[in-house]
Amino acid sequence: MTLEEKVGQMLINQKKTLSLAESCTGGLLSHRLTNIPGSSNFLKTGIVSYSNDAKIKLLKVPEKIILASGAVSENVALAMAHGARKLFDTDFGVGITGIAGPTGASKSKPIGLTYIAIKSKGEALCIKSQFCGSRTQIKQKAATQALRLIQKFLL
Repeated sequence: MTLEEKVGQMLINQKKTLSLAESCTGGLLSHRLTNIPGSSNFLKTGIVSYSNDAKIKLLKVPEKIILASGAVSENVALAMAHGARKLFDTDFGVGITGIAGPTGASKSKPIGLTYIAIKSKGEALCIKSQFCGSRTQIKQKAATQALRLIQKFLL
């Protein structure tokens, strides 16, 4: 059984719902979860909020957070998770933001830097990761890390 199948089964068994807000993964996490038959029982939406404008307009991420922390930050990942959860009134919201490369990096924010957040009604968690590899590999690693975070939240 794949990791996404395990997570999907856990969500179904616990009768929990999920909304996703993806930036650097470009919908890859949504893709992996929708490959599971019956995923409509737990996955309510997957939004690719690639631009800051989309984060602000769709997910209601306060512009001041983006200006203060940058789009690739813990604060933005948490706000994305909150916005996704609130928008569709799901049990969990997940926010993913990062730099998949090969461009867009800075000294303080290198290629592969990723923040993945999960938010429930009373709890929130964000993990910072530094992945290496190609753009595709970084996206895949970030999506896998997000699945692990969801799994951890469900245990």
